[in-house]
Amino acid sequence: MSRIPLAAFFVSALLFATPASWSQTSAEQNPKDAPHSITPPCSELPGGNALRFSCAIPPFLPEESEETSPVPTVRIDLMLPEGTPLRIAIDQRTRISHVGEAVLGHVVETVYAFDEPVIPEGSVAMGHVTEIDPVSKLRWVQSYASGNFSPFHQYKVTFDRLTLPNGRELAIDTAVAPGAAEVIHLVSKPEKSQDDKKEQHKNSAARAADAAKQEVKNGVQNANTAAHQAADEIRTPGKMHRLKQYLLAQSPYRRQYLTEGTRFSATLNQELDFGFVTQTQEDLAGLGSVPPADTVLHARLVLEVSSATASRGNPVVAELTQPLYSADHRLLLPSGSRLIGQVLEAKPARHLHRNGELRVIFEHIELPGGELQPVQGSLEGIEVDRAAHLKLDEEGGAHATDTKTRYLSTGVALLMAAAAAHPDVDRGGNVDPAGDPAVRAGAGASGFGLAGTLIGLAAKSNVVSIAFSAYGASASIYANFLSRGREVVLPKNAPLEIGLGTTHPGVNQH
Repeated sequence: MSRIPLAAFFVSALLFATPASWSQTSAEQNPKDAPHSITPPCSELPGGNALRFSCAIPPFLPEESEETSPVPTVRIDLMLPEGTPLRIAIDQRTRISHVGEAVLGHVVETVYAFDEPVIPEGSVAMGHVTEIDPVSKLRWVQSYASGNFSPFHQYKVTFDRLTLPNGRELAIDTAVAPGAAEVIHLVSKPEKSQDDKKEQHKNSAARAADAAKQEVKNGVQNANTAAHQAADEIRTPGKMHRLKQYLLAQSPYRRQYLTEGTRFSATLNQELDFGFVTQTQEDLAGLGSVPPADTVLHARLVLEVSSATASRGNPVVAELTQPLYSADHRLLLPSGSRLIGQVLEAKPARHLHRNGELRVIFEHIELPGGELQPVQGSLEGIEVDRAAHLKLDEEGGAHATDTKTRYLSTGVALLMAAAAAHPDVDRGGNVDPAGDPAVRAGAGASGFGLAGTLIGLAAKSNVVSIAFSAYGASASIYANFLSRGREVVLPKNAPLEIGLGTTHPGVNQH
């Protein structure tokens, strides 16, 4: 009797175990028919003292809570688009003699993509001379008439390689605008001293009296300053080099060089990719906010504006070259944000040496989403070539100026002409019919520079001296007082400083 229950137990166990084994065998032979909910057991054993499983975590284990999930981030591609300018200064003097001459310089202003400095200041730029144009016949005649027998050729350079401070090298393709040998920074509102602040509180009569006294004082001070500067020019190191450069400039034959420090604006012909960065939404929470009043934005002019062609209402566009942050260092405006304005006033240059005038304002900021936000901005600073002879007034207007030396140079030319026309022989002095050698040398220099001096001394003719001096005097009078004045040109990609929140007279309210 006891054997029957035992046998029944084995039979029932066999019956219950058989379907499972059949199911497993069928699944192994036909994997497609196996149920998807079945997960093979982990065959790896825990290892080490921590007893961690090296196999995958089963799907039925609980997921991470929201409190431990990573903070949402935003991917930002760091791209410099086509048309981005690089400001490059030449490191050493380079002769313009043949195509292919190597040109070496460095980046003088950091270039940003969004808010990341991708091309730092000091990056090395390498390029070469790509073209040297022949001199036209008209320029030959004008140059020879001024005593310059080796007129400069127009040239083009390009920069094709960058080396970043971290050693990374980049191949670039650029279009380079003509360089500026000496760049100056103009400001419209110089910082006021304590004396200037006290001046504002005086009445008009006191200010007028003080202004007269100050003008006299300034005259004496300017004279003293000029004398000290002349003495410093003699005492300071490198005077022989400056003397050599001056004599070379006066020479009728001279070589053409790119001087050290000449600045170029090299515009990218192709975009540059610097990868991407990720930022949290919290970091970008202030993006697109309107900057507060009295903020100064660093930008560049997208298109050239000239008093010769501009008229009231013409659009003016600038782009930020540096990102703008709030007081708590939250990003407000990324690099590349646009400021849109218009020409408020434009006066072209006219004859009798009347110079041009130009005034622009900025009325909107284009936010990253494309929305236009109204602002009031004015030009507070700009970098231009010293040879442009520009200045900014307190209201942000640009004016072309003339150097005071034009009066001195014209006066000297007239004196030389008078001296040559009345030699000493007419006054019963020196009986030399050729006249005083010093007068001949001065008359020749007045008309044709160093070449005229040599010709006047060699000719020993008073008639030649009179001709040279008359030509020099007439040319000086025409160039300094009768010809068309200078135009105001704000060049493309010129670095700007734009002040927000300041309303100038004549600006329309919107």
